[in-house]
Amino acid sequence: MDSLNLVFDENLIRTKLFPCDSPSRIKLKDEFFTSSAVLFCIIPYKNKPYDLVLIHRSNRGKRHRGEISFPGGKIEPDDISLKDTALREAEEEIGLPRKNVKILGCLDDFPTMTKFVITPYVAIINKDQKLIKDDIEVQKILKIPIDFFISKKNFREQAVDIDGKKFPIFYFNYKDDESKQTYTVWGATAYMISTFIEIIYGITMSNLGLRRFKLEKIKDLKEYIKYRDQITKKF
Repeated sequence: MDSLNLVFDENLIRTKLFPCDSPSRIKLKDEFFTSSAVLFCIIPYKNKPYDLVLIHRSNRGKRHRGEISFPGGKIEPDDISLKDTALREAEEEIGLPRKNVKILGCLDDFPTMTKFVITPYVAIINKDQKLIKDDIEVQKILKIPIDFFISKKNFREQAVDIDGKKFPIFYFNYKDDESKQTYTVWGATAYMISTFIEIIYGITMSNLGLRRFKLEKIKDLKEYIKYRDQITKKF
């Protein structure tokens, strides 16, 4: 792991990702799910590993309050596309002008247990870009180095029984040097980061080998939110 070069390499990342309009990329759409998008945002540096930009959400809302996630949200009627959704949400939540965002590609669409389909747009921004949080929606903007996520000592997983099936929960406990607070990156966000690491660097984070449920399986499940406290108390 020490020999792995984690200084940003645009050509490597771009060639490993799907073009967002690629017919090979898994695109999901279902009336049972809410279409949404996130900006999987990278800050590159010349001589050290790049950062991922995440946000600590406020305690507003019913389903994702207080969680760590990428900037993003559900598609709105005025959005031209899901790319527009990701860029709009990033501008609203962390003050990131869309003209300063460079999209590199996409990951596969991702269905969540909370009945969203997420399209992740992987992008880069300049290290000097000023980010300003929306005080209503965001408690803190976090810049977490990729080498934190890629280190197996920081990765945790558990298998949770949901309707008689084993479901994997990935999580990372990150201690912020500035605030000294520990933030748990888990659920869909942790899984997207782990998927990104596997695609770009060929490193499989999980030892359990469990796969998250596919869209059709999620549709058949009973209410998932009741499991949230059971899951998070083990972090």
